[in-house]
Amino acid sequence: MIDKKIKLNRDCMGCHGCLNICPENCISMEEDKEGFLYPKVDYGICINCNHCINVCPIINKTLVENNPSAYACINNNEEIRLASSSGGIFTLVAEYVIDKGGIVFGACFNNRFELEHDYVKTRKELSKLRGSKYLQSKVGNSYNKAKYFLDSGTKVLFTGTPCQIEGFKAFLGRKKYDNLITIDIICHGVPSPKVWRKYVEFRERKADSLTQRISFRLKNEGWKRYSVSFSFKNNTEYRRNLNEDLYMKAFLKDVCLRPSCYDCEFKTLNRQSDITLADFWGIGNILPEMDDDKGTSLVFINSEKGRKIFNSISGDMKFKEVDIYEAVKYNSAAIKSVQKNPNREKFFDDLYSLEFDELVKKYCADSLKVRIKNKAKAILIGILSKIGMLGVAKKIVGRN
Repeated sequence: MIDKKIKLNRDCMGCHGCLNICPENCISMEEDKEGFLYPKVDYGICINCNHCINVCPIINKTLVENNPSAYACINNNEEIRLASSSGGIFTLVAEYVIDKGGIVFGACFNNRFELEHDYVKTRKELSKLRGSKYLQSKVGNSYNKAKYFLDSGTKVLFTGTPCQIEGFKAFLGRKKYDNLITIDIICHGVPSPKVWRKYVEFRERKADSLTQRISFRLKNEGWKRYSVSFSFKNNTEYRRNLNEDLYMKAFLKDVCLRPSCYDCEFKTLNRQSDITLADFWGIGNILPEMDDDKGTSLVFINSEKGRKIFNSISGDMKFKEVDIYEAVKYNSAAIKSVQKNPNREKFFDDLYSLEFDELVKKYCADSLKVRIKNKAKAILIGILSKIGMLGVAKKIVGRN
């Protein structure tokens, strides 16, 4: 069965395809000691149908050649753009689907601030799906729910990481649905939900209050220097930029990612999705006229269906085609996995015994050279901002 066919703690990416396909509901997803979900088979009710093995995209690799094109895009609606992680293009596609009576699946927080897949039917509900969330979502039985809507003729937009889209397509048996649209993202890798829970608990102890709202991508200091924000029920707020927030330090140091992310099978330009969305890092070097530090999306069009949707929403955005290989030079996560941090195992060994700030300080500290560079940059940006040279300051933020 699936838990014997692959090396779960190395190869399984947690797509939930096996859980959704099982006709006897004998597969559950259980957390390992690091907090990642893996399939567990109840052999007492398993009928050895092998559906779980046949649906696994790791065991059954599917290659496509789709010759994608790439664009820099910005939503014309400034309010939506500022509320989005990058250029606000997800919202345009999602509104297009909803306006045609469709539904949209994506990742959102539940009332315990755990990330899970869910669907929405109205424009108003889209806000809970909008914006990046840097941890692995629990797909649950979303594939089955989406299939139900597809089979009933409802238009469905299903969004997720590349491995989740692969898992969903495999679950559908690679069947072509005219009413299905898929969007994936350029994924850095997914951190442990257990690490995330520990961080939320740490923040709530510091605030002496429960969390009311969380944003990973607040643009108060600009798109390139985005902030993580917690709003608490006692009306206090925590806000730090990506270089200062403890959780983002652990994430960007690649110390708490799922094991399969360090050798991801789905880092490619030939994707299963119709559209790929990402931040367009490096846009200032390629198209400086589309870089105002409010957010620009990098969009790959991977299929004819994706092309038709792009054309349908093109009147609601600014866009320019770019050379895809030039874009990937600044967005290497599209085709290249990150390297495993040598401290990863030690980080997880100490996860229970150390406070979160102690854990990050021990295993994610910047080198002295990096600390001096960041301090000097912060001082320079502060001076330039005070003397009215905010534009120059933002350009400095955008440089490596």
